This record gives sequence, structure tokens and C-alpha cells, in this order.
Amino acid sequence: MSTHTLPLPGVELVFDVLGADHGRPLVMIGQPMTADGFHALASHLPDRRVVLYDPRGLGRSVRSDGDDTSVPEVQAEDLHALVASLGAGPVDVFASSGGAVTALAWVAAHPDDVATLVAHEPPLIGVLPDAEAAGRGFDGWRQVYAERGWGAGMAAFIAYTSWSGEYTEEYLAQPAPDPAAFGMPTSDDGSRNDPLLSDRALAVVRYRPDLQALTAAPTRVLLAVGEETGDTFTARTTRALAEQLGQDVVVFPGGHGGFAAEDAPWPGQARAFAVRLREVLGS
Repeated sequence: MSTHTLPLPGVELVFDVLGADHGRPLVMIGQPMTADGFHALASHLPDRRVVLYDPRGLGRSVRSDGDDTSVPEVQAEDLHALVASLGAGPVDVFASSGGAVTALAWVAAHPDDVATLVAHEPPLIGVLPDAEAAGRGFDGWRQVYAERGWGAGMAAFIAYTSWSGEYTEEYLAQPAPDPAAFGMPTSDDGSRNDPLLSDRALAVVRYRPDLQALTAAPTRVLLAVGEETGDTFTARTTRALAEQLGQDVVVFPGGHGGFAAEDAPWPGQARAFAVRLREVLGS
């Protein structure tokens, strides 16, 4: 593995290159996850030139612009510059969660950068048929975080993302869960800048994909969902967007973090996931 720093306006963008030193690069994108979250998956693709990066303001990619928000369109420009620095486009992309949102913005803005995009479970509230209720639920756990801190906020976030099916009045009327029931701390350290729970990530879930641009792009755009994600939030957002693009979803092993290592704190199925990714990419 080699590590590189790309100076860009407002940030020193840090990225790693692993595996083979030839062939079409495979860029992996997470949000708010950084490069290390993809190491297990990359280890099962040693013949691919895999590029991992820390998004602007996360991990090693330190910002100097005084901002801390995660904006898909801004991160799309970072990735456009990163691929240009490699001199090896178009690239294949596997992007998960908020990273999949960034990747959709990237393809819309710079379609010639990406040959195939596998967008794994993008959390896009606006594509849901129950977007209004989903938005109220989203604001509910954000309020818990604002009032009670990380442990309570994370417990409420888990309850939200674990809910199966459309968000009903029954769900919205539920009291905030006890963080101890989820193994979360009950104390409040006073911080409110978590990259997942704070307002830093609002632009990610509120992003509205440009369906016309995605359809017109030369990029092969595939919407992917984990076989264990069921009918929870990110499975439903993925299926809804796929339907709007006139396609079926591609199914991968595991759940939302199915690409993680088998012995990770939240275990995934990295080996099986890599096999499926090869099939989907055709390599």
C-alpha cells in the first residue's frame, strides 16, 4: 500500500493505493467511514488496483477552509480531482452509504470519470414514498442527539435505521430508546460534532439525485442492497431509487456493512462480498 496527499482548495486529501499497479482502478467510497473501513474488502481483490480515500474533513483529510459539513457535490469535485491525479480514468467505483450519495453526485457532474458505479444502500430520504414521515423520524433522532448527547442519539439512530417498512405514526409516537439497551453510554460528554449524528451530514441524506443526468451518463449505474438489510431504511431508499431509474437492485451478501471483515465489531462477509463484487463488475 502507498499513501498519497492531494492538495486541493480547503483540504489536504489523503488516499491509499493498494493491490496491482496496473489496470483500471477500483475506487471505494464511504461516508462518514474512512479508508480503513474498506481494507478487508480490498484484501480480497489483490489483482485490482484499489484506491481508498478519507473524505474531506474526515480521518487524515484535514480541512483548512473552516467548514466541517459533508456536501456530496463538493466531495464529487474532490473525487474528480483525485481521478485526474491518477491519470487512469474512467474508474470503477464501489460506494456505500453516504459514499454512494457522493458517487451519484460525482457521476451526475463528471460522467466520463466512472465506468461502473455500484451504489450500495444510499440513504436518500427524498426518494421514499413516505419521505415526509421519514424526514420527521430523521429529525426526531437528531433532536435526541442535540438534547441528550452521543449515546442517546446513537440509540435513536439505530432504532430509526432498524425500523422495517414505511415510517408510521406508531413509529413516530415511540419514546426515545434507552441507550443502555443498545450498549451505548448513558452519560453526555457535551460534544455535538459527530460526523454521523450532527448537522454535518444533513446535505448527504437530503441530496436529490439528478435522475436525468444519471440516465444519460455513459456510466453503468447499479443500485445494490444487502440481502440481510430486509425492508429497513437504506434497503427501501435503494429500491426506490432503482425504480426511479428503471432498474432492478443488485443483491450483495450481508447487510448495510456487508463488506466489513468477518471478525469486525460489526461483522460483515468481506470474502463473499468481494466475490459478488467481481461478478457485478465483470472482473
